[in-house]
Amino acid sequence: MATVASAMLLIVLLMLAAIDLRLDIAADTELVQQVAASQELRRTGGIAAALDERRSSDFERRLLLLAGGGLLLLGVAFAVAWRFAERIERPMEELRDAVNQLAGGNWATHIETPEGGYGAGLARALENLRLNLSDHAATGRALDIMLDSMNDAVFVTSPEGMIKRVNVAASQLLGWSQGELLGRELAYVISDQDRTNFNIEQAANDMLELTVRTKNGQTIPVSLSGSVIAADDPRFQGCIFVARNITERKRAERRIRYLARYDTLTKIPNRLQFQHSLQQAIARARKSDQALALVYIDLDHFKEVNDTFGHAAGDRALEILSERMIGRMPNGTMLGRLAGDEFAAFIENLPRGEDNRAAVAALARELLDELGRPFQLGQHELYVTSSLGIAFCPQDADNVVDLIRDADAAMYHSKQNGGNSHSFFTTEMSAIAVERLMLKSKLRRAIERDELMMFYQPKIDLRNGRVVGGEALLRWRLAGHGDIPPMQFIPLAEESNLIQEIGEWVLKRVCNDYRSWQDQVPKPGRISINLSLKQLRQAEFLTRYRSVFDDTGVAPSNFELEITETTLMTDARRMVRLLDELYAMGLHLSIDDFGTGYSSLSALQQFPVGTLKIDQSFVRHAAVSREDATLVRTIVEMGKNLDLEVVAEGIESKEQLAYLRSIDCQYGQGRLFGEPMLATDFLQLLVTQARGTLRYGGMFG
Repeated sequence: MATVASAMLLIVLLMLAAIDLRLDIAADTELVQQVAASQELRRTGGIAAALDERRSSDFERRLLLLAGGGLLLLGVAFAVAWRFAERIERPMEELRDAVNQLAGGNWATHIETPEGGYGAGLARALENLRLNLSDHAATGRALDIMLDSMNDAVFVTSPEGMIKRVNVAASQLLGWSQGELLGRELAYVISDQDRTNFNIEQAANDMLELTVRTKNGQTIPVSLSGSVIAADDPRFQGCIFVARNITERKRAERRIRYLARYDTLTKIPNRLQFQHSLQQAIARARKSDQALALVYIDLDHFKEVNDTFGHAAGDRALEILSERMIGRMPNGTMLGRLAGDEFAAFIENLPRGEDNRAAVAALARELLDELGRPFQLGQHELYVTSSLGIAFCPQDADNVVDLIRDADAAMYHSKQNGGNSHSFFTTEMSAIAVERLMLKSKLRRAIERDELMMFYQPKIDLRNGRVVGGEALLRWRLAGHGDIPPMQFIPLAEESNLIQEIGEWVLKRVCNDYRSWQDQVPKPGRISINLSLKQLRQAEFLTRYRSVFDDTGVAPSNFELEITETTLMTDARRMVRLLDELYAMGLHLSIDDFGTGYSSLSALQQFPVGTLKIDQSFVRHAAVSREDATLVRTIVEMGKNLDLEVVAEGIESKEQLAYLRSIDCQYGQGRLFGEPMLATDFLQLLVTQARGTLRYGGMFG
């Protein structure tokens, strides 16, 4: 307003100056005329004085006139200018306030059109700008809400890797506030061990697994996936990264890898790990020109402990006895668990070419004494003896398989002599190998003599107790020997190439049983059948299986083939092709004893598998062991996420059942629901259920 008033004042002053100039010219002209007419004043020399006096008087008069008129005009000009400026300046002030509000982030207040029409166009433009800014702000707030709602950490960076934006999860993961992270390089939060090889361009195009460091110095494993932000405006160019905390997954994978090498009960190497270590020890002995001794340990009549006191008591006894063996072994000696109650240890750095039997015999006697001491198990005092067999490398054998075979033969000799003793391997003990050959011969005629039998273990829906299928179990009932367990004759069948013939017999028997069940029960459920690696390696495997289904007229979709993790990973590429063909036939596929093999979780996704069967060694202690409970829960959750069925094996107690139900495990099987049964008994179970009676319904409330 002051600017407009000053302009008006300047105009008035210019007008007054022009009027005063015109008055000066007119007065001077009149004065000259009067002087020219007065000859007397010119002659007397008073012309100058009169002229000065006249001019002084006129100047004063004009000055008074100019001052009065100027003041009048100035007042009028100020009044007009003030009114004009007021009508323009007030809308401008309102628009300026509106602009300041927009600059301050207030985009919600509507901008009114000023009265009188001054600045109306500008007001409408500002209102449109406000609406656009409000829309953009709402979009930005929605993006912030979405990012902060994510459980995974999100980082938005410049092309060079400088952090420009993070969500709440990133701050919570790392412990730094969002303000502390902004402006830093993404590599700043990468741990020292991974920072050297970290490349922003590679990270923006690949999925990486690395560790990040928190504000307090801890490291957290994450899965980092990135993407390049393509934009024409350089301000928006950069990368966006999503970091997922994979601590639990890494812990589960470590647990699975550990369990693949170590026995969960005794915490010592299992058979696979022990054989691997023994192979390395043999190589060291050969290189250093030394010998080693292998001690095979078997607990006498340990089956009676399980049968009398239960498997839980038997497991506790194994823990106690394994601890005693570890405590008695010399330093540097490795102990492993080869089977249920069978252990082995090897002793290195023995002089080659000398008789080391005395030193090893002394150790064997100490082991027998230590293992033979009574121990308390609940309210009972137990007494367990052992049988030991000893073989030397390279005297008796120079490879893992033969050395274990010879030590096993020596152990069997000790057991045949009454147990609680030790024996060194001799060539005469090769009679055991002859016995094995005799078993192979008898196994070859077992099919002809109808000595093989099929049993069925029910598979239960853990939600309601319904029988939804079963697992087919093969038994060999040899006259004069009783039942021979599969773990004893299946290796013989594989060695003698009888496994294909036996496998085909099993499939035919199960298909015939299933067809007879369908005559009385329309839907008997799905029956699972175990497959061995030897079967899958047979060239005619697929052809024979197709032929059996065609001959029996039973649909393959009624069956599920169980394959162990170790079998899957032996030749992964070939297995994928083979399993794809089985899957195309309509067969369901299951991973048996899941968690005990060497497979990675990502590798399993390439197989057309529909079911995971949790190994009973994990289920056995899931109700009391935090580690086993976590592992079982992880497998169940992983199965659900991958849309796989999960079956828990070896359920033997109500506590195990209760825990499995609490984590929503879908299916289960085990001795809690009864011993495996013949086909006729399994049919009766299905018929009873079809009539509305659930045999196991009482366990599920």
